[in-house]
Amino acid sequence: MTPFIKKKEIKQDWYVIDAENAAVGRLAAYISKVLRGKNKSTYNPHIDNGDFVVVTNIDKIKFTGKKFTNKKYYRHTGHPGGIKTSTPLDLSEKNKSQDILKLAVKRMLPGGPLAKKQMTKLKIYKGLTHPHQNQNPKLIDFKKLNKKNTVKN
Repeated sequence: MTPFIKKKEIKQDWYVIDAENAAVGRLAAYISKVLRGKNKSTYNPHIDNGDFVVVTNIDKIKFTGKKFTNKKYYRHTGHPGGIKTSTPLDLSEKNKSQDILKLAVKRMLPGGPLAKKQMTKLKIYKGLTHPHQNQNPKLIDFKKLNKKNTVKN
């Protein structure tokens, strides 16, 4: 049985992941697991004991197959006939490539206030540099976790 932990006992770490040539879905699944705290033995679904994740090189993230041009993201304005679509290609052309990963991670978390709080722990940057060096983040070599995590295009 998992023991319940108190708010004072929660220890949150910082991790850095390089997203260069990483598959979007696999990276998003791993990040959502770390944000929720499922990688810890003290995991409880109603407690936010996840860690902070800093993702760098988001411009060099990859999709498998033809998803970069064919995948569609839908949203609705709330008005009749107000459905809007966009593709990862559209988002990257608008310099919103960080939204590609953010949408993937957001949709892998359960809905509600806890998920919104967990999403604030995701930091995404276009280059290799990030302003979180003072937190001494640990590097996760995502490509070495599994050979399928990288896309060779």
